[in-house]
Amino acid sequence: MIHVAAVALGVFLPMLFEAIRSSRNEQRQRARGGLEPSDDVYATMQYVYPAAFAAMLVEGAIRGSTPLGLAAGVVVFVGAKLIKWWAILALGPQWTFRVIVVPGDRRVTTGPYRYVRHPNYIGVMGELVGAALLTGAWVSGSAAVMIFGALLRRRIAVEERATRNLDPMTR
Repeated sequence: MIHVAAVALGVFLPMLFEAIRSSRNEQRQRARGGLEPSDDVYATMQYVYPAAFAAMLVEGAIRGSTPLGLAAGVVVFVGAKLIKWWAILALGPQWTFRVIVVPGDRRVTTGPYRYVRHPNYIGVMGELVGAALLTGAWVSGSAAVMIFGALLRRRIAVEERATRNLDPMTR
């Protein structure tokens, strides 16, 4: 049970910090005239994402994980967090949980965005896989990856449409 509590702390504490950062950046983006697409799936994502981790923690408490799963989970989860935070730092005040585009802003093409279009989402999916490995949650972990992956697919389409006219920016 201590293992599950440690995983919960490792998952939800950074999530809280990210939520605070996102909220501050959302306020700044809106104050600068930021626009949010009406067809975004954020209203669903904001509940599915933490619920996915909660479900994995419950399953992990019941099922338990293996030492190999623990080791692999730590590597995957920490690696995913590093990718995600590299993306967050590259976006700076433009990073939010929501898709908010300020007219006249430029598309960020530095940091991990130099290599891939949506590194933040690679990190998010890695977090889910890492948590599933950490907790031994094969059922809820697989479901979380499939469900959130489908949401991200829709989210990326919304984001691409919203940012289509932004010029690239190099920082």
